[in-house]
Amino acid sequence: MRDHADSFSDGNDRKNWLLRNACVIREDGSLLRNTDLWIENGVITKIAPAGTGNAPDDFEQIDCSRFHVSCGLPNLHVHTAMNIFKGIAEDADSDEWFNQLIFPYESRLTREDVLLGTKLGIAEMINNGVTVFADHYFFEDAVLDAVKECGIRADLAPTLFGMAPDFDDRLSAVRSFVREHRNDSPLVSFRAGPHADYTCPPDAIGKIADFARSEGLGIHLHVSEEAAQVKLARERYSMTPFAYLDRYGIFDQPVLVAHGLWVEEEDLQYLKEDTIFAICAKTYEKLAMGRGGFFTCRDRIRYGFGTDGAASSNTLNVAEQARMFALLGKFLADDAHELRTMQVWQHLMGGHGAFGFGTGKMCEGAPADLVIWDLNAPDTFPVYHPVTSILYSANSSHVRFTMVDGRFLKYDGKLLLDVDQLMAEAEETRQALIARGPGKAEVSYL
Repeated sequence: MRDHADSFSDGNDRKNWLLRNACVIREDGSLLRNTDLWIENGVITKIAPAGTGNAPDDFEQIDCSRFHVSCGLPNLHVHTAMNIFKGIAEDADSDEWFNQLIFPYESRLTREDVLLGTKLGIAEMINNGVTVFADHYFFEDAVLDAVKECGIRADLAPTLFGMAPDFDDRLSAVRSFVREHRNDSPLVSFRAGPHADYTCPPDAIGKIADFARSEGLGIHLHVSEEAAQVKLARERYSMTPFAYLDRYGIFDQPVLVAHGLWVEEEDLQYLKEDTIFAICAKTYEKLAMGRGGFFTCRDRIRYGFGTDGAASSNTLNVAEQARMFALLGKFLADDAHELRTMQVWQHLMGGHGAFGFGTGKMCEGAPADLVIWDLNAPDTFPVYHPVTSILYSANSSHVRFTMVDGRFLKYDGKLLLDVDQLMAEAEETRQALIARGPGKAEVSYL
């Protein structure tokens, strides 16, 4: 065996690995100290006390005696390509953010812009220990190409605006795209992606529900982000957004609810076991989206965390979102006992259940999607419990290694992507976007 603890190698080749003498963090927050993890063909094949058995010659090893190892982090809702807009829409309310800034600039995006923005966003996620994400965007062929190139896991929902004049053609194109690519890679899955109830009138939302049902797809969409959306649905349909979506069969399929901050008590009847909310607390605070009903109802809702796009959250660090959620929950409840650390960690890791990849389980036979944390730094040390350090103190510099499917995408603190080239291209694109200016969007926010 060769030890790679102090060298930068071709870690993104799939090899057999022995992570030696680690402190393993399980999905419930409990610890396995002095533990060896054996990884073969992208799968965890053995979890045993350190020193149990000798690895064959084809295994390579990393000494993890200074490190902690957890499952990778899931990001349940992200518009990855919007990394290209990071910082373009600041200090704006929702109407300004959507209608004056984001939608007009998005209307002039090219496929190349989306490809670059997606790769840049994936690089940021890998850097922060994210190993699987649920994307909701257009130019889905570019998003898929970026995912394949970067080696991360992804669940892709091509965005559908039901009020767009070419909706039927767009739906047909998405159907063809999913059929053509759904078996391309075991690391990629697909969902139907209606944008939201307020951008999808009844005829369109019914067609999307039929599409998802006929193709055996889950659904990923925005629901009840703000009070104004709930008010609009009541004015249009005399019901809440959740009730409206249920009427047209949306909840007959597994649903990933982006946000749902303004869920109401009466909406809980429509939620199924396979309905999961993606909570993005930083966006709610930044856009002043209000308190909503989620914090009152959360104990009866299945939820994990997303980052939304970097145009609203400014980072794609899902651990930061979990941190801000926990702090916001304590603040709103005026109770420091709310949202205890291990509970938040369990919801963060529980987000893996939104996907069909079998990830997020620290057990033999599970996919080897892992993060190796180095918490030996002034801002995370001393470590009384690693989960506390990760949730409340850590940042991307503490993610030493990120592994997906047995391949390292970040190795010994270095991303195995050409980051300098990505940033150079991103700067060129930023300048081009500003020079091009905003266009005229075909859709509007409320």
